[in-house]
Amino acid sequence: MAYKTIIEDGIDILVVGAGLGGTGAAFEARYWGKDKKIVIAEKANIDRSGAVAQGLYAINCYMGTRFGENNPEDHVRYARIDLMGMVREDLLFDMARHVDSTVHQFEEWGLPLMRNPKTGAYQREGRWQIMIHGESYKPIVAEAAKKSADEVFNRICVTHLLMDESKPNRVAGAVGFNVRTGNYHVFKSKAVIVAAGGASNIYKPRSVGEGAGRVWYAPWSSGSAYGLLIGAGAKMTQMENRIVLARFKDGYGPVGAYFLHLKTYTQNGIGEEYESKWWPQLQEMVGKEYLDPELSHRTHRPIPTCLRNHAFISEVNAGRGPIHMITMEAFQDPHLEEIGWHNFLGMTVGQAVLWAATDVDPKNENPELTTSEPYVMGSHATGCGAWCSGPEDLSPPEYFWGYNRMTTVEGLFGAGDAAGGTPHAFSSGSFTEGRLAAKAACKYIDDGKAEGIRVSDAQIERRREEIYKPMEHYRVYRNEITAGSVNPNYINPRQGLDRLQKLMDEYCGGVTVSYMTNEKLLNIGLKKMKILEEDLEKIAAENIHELLRAWELKHRHLTSEAVMQHTLFRKETRWPGYYYRGDALKLDDENWHVLTVSRRDPETGEYTMEKAPCYHLVEA
Repeated sequence: MAYKTIIEDGIDILVVGAGLGGTGAAFEARYWGKDKKIVIAEKANIDRSGAVAQGLYAINCYMGTRFGENNPEDHVRYARIDLMGMVREDLLFDMARHVDSTVHQFEEWGLPLMRNPKTGAYQREGRWQIMIHGESYKPIVAEAAKKSADEVFNRICVTHLLMDESKPNRVAGAVGFNVRTGNYHVFKSKAVIVAAGGASNIYKPRSVGEGAGRVWYAPWSSGSAYGLLIGAGAKMTQMENRIVLARFKDGYGPVGAYFLHLKTYTQNGIGEEYESKWWPQLQEMVGKEYLDPELSHRTHRPIPTCLRNHAFISEVNAGRGPIHMITMEAFQDPHLEEIGWHNFLGMTVGQAVLWAATDVDPKNENPELTTSEPYVMGSHATGCGAWCSGPEDLSPPEYFWGYNRMTTVEGLFGAGDAAGGTPHAFSSGSFTEGRLAAKAACKYIDDGKAEGIRVSDAQIERRREEIYKPMEHYRVYRNEITAGSVNPNYINPRQGLDRLQKLMDEYCGGVTVSYMTNEKLLNIGLKKMKILEEDLEKIAAENIHELLRAWELKHRHLTSEAVMQHTLFRKETRWPGYYYRGDALKLDDENWHVLTVSRRDPETGEYTMEKAPCYHLVEA
């Protein structure tokens, strides 16, 4: 194959992925590394990439400390209770104490933030959310990163991290290919910040056929944040903590603005309030510490999201669905009706289009809600990701090994979805984590920790052969196609993805089994996952586009295997409403008030699982 090899050498900091985490990393790296060579590699185009690509109508993480609204400690408490006690409080506090300055920068760069005309403070949608005019959120933020980086390589699918051959367990850069030209790109770098996306489409989606692209989290997020790190041997944490979301049916339009700003509420199919009827059963499962409606009422402490999901799922399974969002009342107010439509037209156009196409006017008809298939991510309301070092001034010894946000691989840092244990970061928090990782990466280099890195031509060539193997496999066996796309010698990316989604759905708690799994199912699933891994060695790609899909599938596979291993290891149901261990249905704080940590051996593929202490650094 006549694809060029393009080698970028002498890079100080390579940023992989240019969503909010990556843009934050590039911006801050320039501040602390004025003479450093900073390079960004992005799978799409930096102007419209990542989860905020098509816009966002709220910044969901803002303390408002200057207005006397919240402190970082408050945010830690909120995230801790929402995650049923399981967060890295050092990382979370560190993000929260810096996130306001990030938001103020966004406003300086031209992002329109709505203000309360009476107080001058930003317009609140909820305790942590502020309202923005966010259709151009990503292009505005991307501009700062483009000005900071020496070079931005758009359309590069990064497939592997390069490893130093002079010192074990030290990163040395990354490799990938251009999804338009097919050229092979090699980035030799002293430090790498992985800020790629989490994983959508590892579970069978509710929307199939012509609607298959209509999922909640960005459909192009293929688990690269995890596939790259797992493949390099980095330890991962909380990969069992997948998220299931209540969303408007089929269009996956978000519900937060409707609940918080429009003051809508939900009812079951026969017009009843249903959540409270499930609280006694739930208290049996999780205890009063995590579910006390009386305390929530008095202190305005929200009931954990997963527990609200449990009430939703249980009510539907009891035959009293569908669940409706009551919009007819709010939409009688022309101002609120306009806000309701703008909320989607600025960030989830598909929901507005679907309502129009199916003759649903929320002013005259209460639309249906549903629970989504599970997603795996570390920056929204769950904490999947790498086991990272925390900041020196906050972290206990088990959480600190020298440089903030550095993974257990030297010189390799994580931000956004890639950093584990820091839920409720969202867009502003991901950008902030990118900044923190970049500052630490600059110090890592300045301390001389990246000296003497060696990458052989043999490693570069080995990765090249591995990357293009699916195209070579297709070239060799393409004449043996027997019917349409059936071939005895290979599977194609679509077939592989269908197989992975079915496997995850049925064995690891997807929608068709009401999010239920158990030890037997998970062990069968892991066996089938290994067989799929063997078959992925024979995946075939007809062209560069299919090569992209093949490598996205390989990253999704690595992510999915980690989810299964963690779900098997944690022998309790920590987050009912996200998933259930049918053989361990209760929350078990005595044995499992711990963080889970895994490592996949890059050579053998074998997993090592361990418990890590869950320290509560902020008082209740």
